[in-house]
Amino acid sequence: MGQRAFDATCAACHGSNATGKMGFGPPLVHKIYEPNHHADMAFVMAVQNGVRAHHWPFGDMPAQSGLTKADVGGITTYVRELQRANGIE
Repeated sequence: MGQRAFDATCAACHGSNATGKMGFGPPLVHKIYEPNHHADMAFVMAVQNGVRAHHWPFGDMPAQSGLTKADVGGITTYVRELQRANGIE
């Protein structure tokens, strides 16, 4: 479910499998987004409020509408699974 929500809402900017998309959005499968630096709540806040660019030169991320709390939870779980599969814990 998280992958489906990610693909529908996030992949256009954050790339397939959260690997980033040059010129659009950063990879979420990256040490910067490890749980110790960006806790799960950071994903929730990013969706709700958007994010001012601070790690990458892609510009600000706008808030995302149309996602439920469960959708964001599933997306976060999916991203964390991808991170673990790539040695980011």
